[in-house]
Amino acid sequence: MNAMERVCQFLKDAGTYYLATCDGDQPRVRPFGTAHIFEGKLYLQTGKSKDVAKQILANPKVEICAMHDGDWIRLSGTLQLDDRYEAKKSMLDAYPSLQSMYSADDDNTAVFCFTNASATFCSFSAAPETMTF
Repeated sequence: MNAMERVCQFLKDAGTYYLATCDGDQPRVRPFGTAHIFEGKLYLQTGKSKDVAKQILANPKVEICAMHDGDWIRLSGTLQLDDRYEAKKSMLDAYPSLQSMYSADDDNTAVFCFTNASATFCSFSAAPETMTF
């Protein structure tokens, strides 16, 4: 399992992770639940009409924190909007519950992929392990 697959699996196992963005000079944190690999990149999904999407578009540097079974991850990087139908469809196929709110061909569905990502896996019983992708 490569670094990106390991990060994606950890986020899925955690179920909920917390995404931090910037709103001007104010940090904003909210729960998220999508993590999907498409064409060799790690993606997450939201709606373009939401403040979080607007914050990412204004400043694409984000950080994620998630905890699972006593271990946690901090993932930082830059998010890039991928407006292609195929990317949106792949995400929605992976998360059928979103299909009641989003469609691959609507003007609201937003999928973002990570670039320049750095993930640190931590626990109380082992040294931190950092990897990039």
